[in-house]
Amino acid sequence: MGIIKTDKLTFEYIRRDEEGNVEGITRAVDEVDMDIRQGDFIAILGHNGSGKSTLAKHINAILYPTEGTVWVDGMDTQDEAHLWDIRQEAGMVFQNPDNQIIGQVVEEDVGFGPENMGVPTKEIWERVEESLKAVGMYEFRKHSPNKLSGGQKQRVSIAGVIAMHPKCIILDEPTAMLDPNGRKEVVRAVRALNDVEGITVVLITHYMEEIIHADMVFVMDGGHVAMEGTPREIFSRVDELKELRLDVPQVTLLAYELRKKGVNLPEGILTIEEFTEALSRV
Repeated sequence: MGIIKTDKLTFEYIRRDEEGNVEGITRAVDEVDMDIRQGDFIAILGHNGSGKSTLAKHINAILYPTEGTVWVDGMDTQDEAHLWDIRQEAGMVFQNPDNQIIGQVVEEDVGFGPENMGVPTKEIWERVEESLKAVGMYEFRKHSPNKLSGGQKQRVSIAGVIAMHPKCIILDEPTAMLDPNGRKEVVRAVRALNDVEGITVVLITHYMEEIIHADMVFVMDGGHVAMEGTPREIFSRVDELKELRLDVPQVTLLAYELRKKGVNLPEGILTIEEFTEALSRV
């Protein structure tokens, strides 16, 4: 079994009107099966309302399935005895870093989680140092988080999760509130955690260019998995992505349009480098 496994995961919530009367039931996640191995970099894509954030909250046991099962490192998320173990092994980073940062100084904020876990003081400082270095924020350790840019704050929130030594980190649209530079900083930090530290990453996003380095991509629509495959496989299906109201990286789209015009380019081009190389061969 992988580090994260879902079996026919279904989640329904009751819709109510302004008076509180029941209007109906919405199935936000619809029989999703996933098996994520330790060390994988998984991206989950989908437009707003596709169920991707609801799915993420099940991995961290913030939500529990209406039907089906979620296992984290072999532990059933509905087993209350393992709740803290699960939350320690599957750390969660949210959209707004301001909701996650609580310390007045960067290094205090990052040390907060390990301190709550009862980690000895000497080890807390070691963890703070390694976590801040992992996300490229060590030189800001004495700064106030309020003085940082959005991308820097989000990297501090990620360091706070890493300091708890999780096996897996779930990022729920971590770049949605950032400018393009902040987005790049965060994605670079996340990739390094996966490559260098071997942490399993589940990245939830609707930015296509953030997923080109993932091992596997799941595209969600209406609560179920509409497409799954490697980034190259997914981006070879431009028409289907458009039908799901999702963008495609501009270079992929350009190559796709040229292919339609008869230019002999490979499918699923992901980067400008690949595009220029393929074009020069033509």
